[in-house]
Amino acid sequence: MSEANQGAVRQLSHFIDGQRAAGASGRFDDVFDPAEGRVSARVPIADAADVDAAVASAKAAFPAWSETPPLKRARLMFKFKELLEAHQDELAELITRDHGKLFSDAKGEVVRGIEIVEFACGIPNLLKTDFTDQIVGGMDAWNMRQPVGVAAGVTPFNFPMVVPCWMFVMAAVCGNTFVLKPSSRTPSASIRLAELFIEAGFPKGVFNVVQGHKEAVDELIAHPDVAAISVVASTPVAEYIYAEGAKRGKRVQALGSAKNHLIVMPDANLDQTVEAVINSAYGSAGERCMATSVVVAVGRVADDLLERLVPRVRSLRIGGGMEPDLDMGPLIDEAHRTKVLGYIDSGVAEGAKLVVDGRGHTVQGREEGFFLGGSLFDDVKPNMRIYREEIFGPVLSIVRVPDFASAVALVNAHELANCVSLYTSDGSTARAFARQIQVGMVGINVPSPVPSAWHSFGGWKRSLFGDHHAYGEEAVRFYTRYKSIMQRWPDSIDKGPEFTMPVVN
Repeated sequence: MSEANQGAVRQLSHFIDGQRAAGASGRFDDVFDPAEGRVSARVPIADAADVDAAVASAKAAFPAWSETPPLKRARLMFKFKELLEAHQDELAELITRDHGKLFSDAKGEVVRGIEIVEFACGIPNLLKTDFTDQIVGGMDAWNMRQPVGVAAGVTPFNFPMVVPCWMFVMAAVCGNTFVLKPSSRTPSASIRLAELFIEAGFPKGVFNVVQGHKEAVDELIAHPDVAAISVVASTPVAEYIYAEGAKRGKRVQALGSAKNHLIVMPDANLDQTVEAVINSAYGSAGERCMATSVVVAVGRVADDLLERLVPRVRSLRIGGGMEPDLDMGPLIDEAHRTKVLGYIDSGVAEGAKLVVDGRGHTVQGREEGFFLGGSLFDDVKPNMRIYREEIFGPVLSIVRVPDFASAVALVNAHELANCVSLYTSDGSTARAFARQIQVGMVGINVPSPVPSAWHSFGGWKRSLFGDHHAYGEEAVRFYTRYKSIMQRWPDSIDKGPEFTMPVVN
């Protein structure tokens, strides 16, 4: 994006039936540049007519696409992967301009999205199933996996490329067609992804994008031609979509909020631990579902850990996402910054010790940007709001416990069980932790254990509604229906020599 265009207000769109679409509602939202605090784009807001048009396009494309051989679908995915690799910087800049995360973080997101596409390129092997010869006399049995139909996805603002790739890439390669409803706060990447999808050779209608709010989501939930819905959102939104979709007989995969703990044992390497905590808690301004939100300090390690953390949090380098050599960019918008500030105020009011206060932080020359400094609380208690709820900002809490068993019990008692990490030098402790912890994604000396593309992503308890995690082989199961087939041909027995198969030596 040239300097001359950075001040212009871009006009965004939906993407329906293979092309950009202005939409029927006549309503628009402002998209902000978080580093500048100004409007950078306008995005149309879908109404029922827009959703109907997108679903109709997907429905029309489904019969031919579902019958397209998996190998051909895979070859198109290879072309899409090549285009994504060629446009990495462009996509990363779109993400940074909308979201505010550092360009380096945005490039990392693009790479993770490409990895999902790379996994999807193996779909011919992933769709292989089982065959049993002669299950009884003259009868064979096998199973198939067939696409579910039109699928829809609702994605959050914080990962506007990789989370959509979890959904539309895996749905499409399994033979489904797709309608994406991205966050209206970070819509730009979704349109570019759709354009590159068409450029790769995918038929029109296989992937559609409708921008919008709850009205668009409710239309997708209620639409009789939508068979499956995937969502990544806060727990209340995920639970709502899961309940409303399931009530209508739809298949639903709903990932919710997180409250991620990082347990530090007394034998942990503190230099490595501190760097891991800083990167995980404050990277992307804490607006990540895998961000460390709570450090559980075991025994005597708490004071040493705090002594090392405080200067690192105070010295965080904060600025615009396109600037080099920074640790953190702005938050997504003013409303979210106000919400995070409210959590800090709540922590102080409930008696936690605010040892580093990020309130009031400004960036010279970007005074209107949505910036917030890193904050660090000590002596946080489990009954406090800053411990119970997902903050989604650069706020870290330290909880002190006497021993390993207390740490495990603390984590297991929390209703949000997305991911957890343990820092230790002891293999026996690590093994016990991996077996006892009741959380969906576990790291041992790994701060944000995001599964690679050929595994699957998802939490437990109220961090996930539905039976399947995201991407990997779990996605293949979610976006296909299992069919069992048994076959016998009694009339083909003893039909004469002309039906006899030749013997091959």
